[in-house]
Amino acid sequence: MSSKSTHNILFFKICSLFVVFITTNLSFGQTTTYGQSWNEVQFNRTINEKWSTELNIGNSFSSTATSSNIFQQNTQNSFRVWAHYYLTPRWKLSSFIAYYDNKDVPEIGQFKSPEWRYSLQGIYYLHKTGYTLSTRMRLELRHMRNGDDDYENVLRYRQQIKYIQPINSKVLREGVIYAIASDELFFKSGTKVTGLSFFDRNRLNVGAGYLFSDDIQVELTYANEYLPRDEENQIVNAAALTITFNNLFKKIGKKLLHQDHTSNKED
Repeated sequence: MSSKSTHNILFFKICSLFVVFITTNLSFGQTTTYGQSWNEVQFNRTINEKWSTELNIGNSFSSTATSSNIFQQNTQNSFRVWAHYYLTPRWKLSSFIAYYDNKDVPEIGQFKSPEWRYSLQGIYYLHKTGYTLSTRMRLELRHMRNGDDDYENVLRYRQQIKYIQPINSKVLREGVIYAIASDELFFKSGTKVTGLSFFDRNRLNVGAGYLFSDDIQVELTYANEYLPRDEENQIVNAAALTITFNNLFKKIGKKLLHQDHTSNKED
């Protein structure tokens, strides 16, 4: 079987899986809807051809039962550090450690639930002329506090398919606007803090990004999440803003060293 046929079969199976779970879980019973705002700043640094690091700083806001304002309540702040290894042009392997300050996250409950999170991740890319298709596999260990002030370990698996297409160019470069679409399925172990259901959620993202330069880009997307829970199901409609800086501190450091060197020459 050819490589192209294998890729097509893989793509068809993943899409079919998403359709089955979306259809099966769009659901019955009482449902509560929240509007939210997700914000994240990413700092990437290239080490060499094979390795890079990444720092993410994020926060989330949410509406409440009494207010539709998506900035009504700060529900979560997060800090995450990544290591990335580029195994081949198609495969990127990653791992992170993160701290999440969960304050009043509706899906968990109205109590403070600090969390340490550890993850292993693999992304497989299909780079084509005019678009990029990728599938992401992520395994997470969440060590988080429940409503009884006890810590529980939650094991979660995430499977995502993502499509990126430049709008005003065939490749991603400075000055290019690009469209984004992705869908992700979440599966978890049953615990008191996150509920007993095996299927955690489905997350659909659509939006666009803009490359100000090779080093700075902005993405604005709409996210829709469906979360089946023990007492009531939840739907989240979120506006997600992501700002990415590539090698920012490295370039600032080089610029400062250059200025210092020039100043010393003049002296």
